[in-house]
Amino acid sequence: MSVPKSEQTEVGEQTLIDGVRPVTLGEKLTARTFHPMIPKRNPNAQQRPCDIGLFDEVGRAQIDLLDFINLQNPPTGKIGD
Repeated sequence: MSVPKSEQTEVGEQTLIDGVRPVTLGEKLTARTFHPMIPKRNPNAQQRPCDIGLFDEVGRAQIDLLDFINLQNPPTGKIGD
């Protein structure tokens, strides 16, 4: 039986296994993309709906920007208005 190889790292001595290479940062990040995002402070928190701005499906009182401009500056019927 041979003596296992090892190396010193900043966290201490690490045993090396033949045929096994370290996991790269890219592989770690790719693995994290397959899991849902969870908050760090409260992992059991429920996500609230985004009901403001563009994603507000409930706000029916919104008016179109062009309608708002026409309300502020009503056309007078003159050429160029």
